[in-house]
Amino acid sequence: MTESTHQSKQFDEELSGLRTHVLEMGGLVESQIRSAIDVYVTSETAIVKDIVENDHRVNAYEKIIDDETVHVVARRQPTASDLRLVMGITKIVTDLERIGDEAKKIAKGARRVYEHGQLTLPRVTEIRHVADEAVLMLRRGLDAFARLDVQLASEVIHADAKVDTEFKALVRQLITYMMEDPRTISTAIDIVWICRSIERIGDHAKNIAEHVIYIAEGRDVRHTKETSA
Repeated sequence: MTESTHQSKQFDEELSGLRTHVLEMGGLVESQIRSAIDVYVTSETAIVKDIVENDHRVNAYEKIIDDETVHVVARRQPTASDLRLVMGITKIVTDLERIGDEAKKIAKGARRVYEHGQLTLPRVTEIRHVADEAVLMLRRGLDAFARLDVQLASEVIHADAKVDTEFKALVRQLITYMMEDPRTISTAIDIVWICRSIERIGDHAKNIAEHVIYIAEGRDVRHTKETSA
């Protein structure tokens, strides 16, 4: 094996390690979202502490991957598609970290709802549904990244419109709920913020899909007709 071949193999292994860490981070973040929604649906507020503590693990992944990308750029000086992969990973990791923050907000918001003593929570089924849609966007975005699947990434981008529509419908319903019974205003506001975090998760999943297209094809589709179709 020549030195050039050896170095090329090492570089491939480093890139593969980066991708693996991104997918591991994504799996942790997805678990965080599901746990946070479970707090709202089941009233199991004891797990909020675990969600907050696991957010430190998400942040640790971000730091590890950032350090690895700096190492790769400094030692390997990647070009073309390899450089797009490294730069795209740095952006995907930022979105994953922010999704983790939103999951923590959902968990804390759900805990506040139950601390208010509200026995009948509005729109539980609808909120669970839109959360499932956002989680599906994230999972498919990560699948698109794993395979560099542009078609799947495009589907994730277009799915964001549905999440946005459902978010707006939930907010309208919650406003009506508050108008009909002002005693529920405090609880309903917390639920609005939970819905907002879910909507933001969809936005970040869309961003990840956009980064995948950039990595695979070198096209920047942000703020274009393709992302608003």
